[in-house]
Amino acid sequence: MSVGNVIVGQSGGPTSVINSSLAGVFQTARDRGAGIIYGMKNGIAGFLEDRYINMADHIKTDLHIELLKRTPSAYLGSCRFKLPDIDDNEAIYSKIFQKLNNLEIKYFFYIGGNDSMDTIKKLSDYGAREGSDIRFMGVPKTIDNDLAETDHTPGYGSAAKFIATSMKEIIKDANVYGNQNIHVVEIMGRNAGWLTASAALAKREDCIGPDLIYLPELPFDTEKFLQKVGELRKEKKSIVVAVSEGLKLADGTYVCEQISSQAKFTDSFGHMTLGGTAQYLANLITAEYGCKSRAIDLSILQRCSSHIVSRVDITEAFVAGGHAVEAAFRGETAKMIIFNRVTNNPYQCTTEPYDINKIANIEKKVPLEWIINDGTYVSPEFISYANPLIQAELSPIMVGGLPSHMYN
Repeated sequence: MSVGNVIVGQSGGPTSVINSSLAGVFQTARDRGAGIIYGMKNGIAGFLEDRYINMADHIKTDLHIELLKRTPSAYLGSCRFKLPDIDDNEAIYSKIFQKLNNLEIKYFFYIGGNDSMDTIKKLSDYGAREGSDIRFMGVPKTIDNDLAETDHTPGYGSAAKFIATSMKEIIKDANVYGNQNIHVVEIMGRNAGWLTASAALAKREDCIGPDLIYLPELPFDTEKFLQKVGELRKEKKSIVVAVSEGLKLADGTYVCEQISSQAKFTDSFGHMTLGGTAQYLANLITAEYGCKSRAIDLSILQRCSSHIVSRVDITEAFVAGGHAVEAAFRGETAKMIIFNRVTNNPYQCTTEPYDINKIANIEKKVPLEWIINDGTYVSPEFISYANPLIQAELSPIMVGGLPSHMYN
């Protein structure tokens, strides 16, 4: 007997393992006796336009599930759609719940980051007010690793693995010619430095690692930065610097805002599009020292490089989706699945559903005590924290020399 119909959506910036969470939701709901499992096209925004699919029409075999786990980006499509406060526009909530009731939905799952958890909070609040029996659960996702209460977020480990690998390769390339050159590598993360900090993972027996790492948790001082680069120039020919896209000056303005010609776009959640920090700093270095300085922006490759996913990460993403279903079927609602770290070595984590009100709209940042060397590097404690999350690999399913992916 069916336990009820399910709907699942994806929201915000994708990751290389977000579809593993989708696979976890689908497989677990199917195996636990769900009725129809609907997938929202482009999240809640698409659902409002009646765009959704019956996922069983697309995911028909175990091979499809394995392909879906290895498929980058968001299989169902995504959105950045901010639901208004309930009292400001109750009509939109009435419309959403009418549509959910028409489809006989009993369980609603949303895979996403901070803004997506805001959606879960608002829908569950409205449901509680109206006496709805629909259960709302959040499944964590973000390469930024900035969700509150959870030890880490699925998507982060694979992005960190890609960044550390890329840094190793950039450092190797930078040492080819033996002449003075400076590379400034821009890394995503907005106001949280978790991703930029992962550049330090490149430091191994076979790699010296980046020379400087600047996180957005501390105000950025341009003069001190140039002075530090100048000191390094006296010691070595090749310098590699990792910088966060979200670096801010002491007055709170983003470094990238110093580019007067750069067009600025702000999304519905009030987030300004960031970019250009590395180029701005590389230009300053060239102007100050008259040497070659190159900006490298890893851009969306950080979130879509599924050919180098962490097995730990993709497995935990699947588990998060599955455990969200199990919690909802037990009667939980207005929760998000979080990870609790038990030990670093051997690495062990447990999961639990956690109150969405203590997660939504709260940004978790790198602890200040993990930022060392006058704000230019990260501590061994960060390395101990991040290193377990990048371990092992899950090979793509190759067809014709290239990875095979699910599409609809």
